[in-house]
Amino acid sequence: MLGVDFRVNNEIEIQLKKKKRDYFFGLYEYHEPSTALEHYIYNNQFDGEYLLPEFKHLDFLWLMKGDIVTDEMLQQQTENIRSINGVQLVMELTNEKIKNKEHLVF
Repeated sequence: MLGVDFRVNNEIEIQLKKKKRDYFFGLYEYHEPSTALEHYIYNNQFDGEYLLPEFKHLDFLWLMKGDIVTDEMLQQQTENIRSINGVQLVMELTNEKIKNKEHLVF
């Protein structure tokens, strides 16, 4: 529906240690052919813990990197995601809004 063929990549799964426990946050990736643009979807929750606790209301985070993402492209993708049945909230996260950036490094 979005024209993006995400695949799980267990090799870059994010592991956090909190409260003497290990938490694993799944990561899906897609590399656009003939461009440098890479897409990653992070699962924001695992077993009651959050990858980005400041965004507990978000189930997934979508990162686009490696190439320029125009405002028009971002707006179109946002509208496409909103059109999916069951999606309740879509918002843009800027670097300034993310407190725990280190959790997103794989």
